[in-house]
Amino acid sequence: MQMQTILLCFSFSFSVAFYFHAGEREEKCIIEDIPSDTLVTGTFKIQQWDIGRHDFLESAPGLGMFVTITTYNDEVLLSKLYGTQGTFYFTSHSSGEHIICLESNSTQFVSFGGSKLRIHLDIRVGEHDFDAAIAQAKDKVNEVTFKLQHLIEEIEQILKEQDYQRDREENFRMTSEDTNRNVLWWAFAQITIFISVGIFQMKHLKDFFIAKKLV
Repeated sequence: MQMQTILLCFSFSFSVAFYFHAGEREEKCIIEDIPSDTLVTGTFKIQQWDIGRHDFLESAPGLGMFVTITTYNDEVLLSKLYGTQGTFYFTSHSSGEHIICLESNSTQFVSFGGSKLRIHLDIRVGEHDFDAAIAQAKDKVNEVTFKLQHLIEEIEQILKEQDYQRDREENFRMTSEDTNRNVLWWAFAQITIFISVGIFQMKHLKDFFIAKKLV
């Protein structure tokens, strides 16, 4: 098994859609910076490379995707096997970076064209499936109510992001102040050392001149 981390870090993006290539049973991971108590929705689709047509086709039966979501504290939020396409959900328990890993899962009876796959991934942070929920509404009142609820959730999400950014700025400010304070004390220490050395040298020269009866 080979694991690679895609060097993409998304901070508070409401929706990020992209695709990447992977080999059979090759694990790819994405780092997402997420505020606490935030719903994250991921939708993926796998395409298989066809040598004869020189193009990506729909995946063959038997091909699936194993999705694992962890934090940097090694807390596992999700670990589940899906089919060739699917949607996964998880909610962050604390602010910080979350690791989303996807690994293709297949049997030896599935034929791969050079073991090359194209994986489409759409990550939504703090969003719900708005269109699907509206379609399930039974009347206009429910639709308006859902839109209002969705707007409230977006406002709450923005407030969470602002709080998270303020916390990070406060930590950065405290670190900067500590660094400046340490630099100032070190400057005072250097000045004290220089003055002490100067006094010592002057006293030593005075004693030397007196000993030689030069003064």
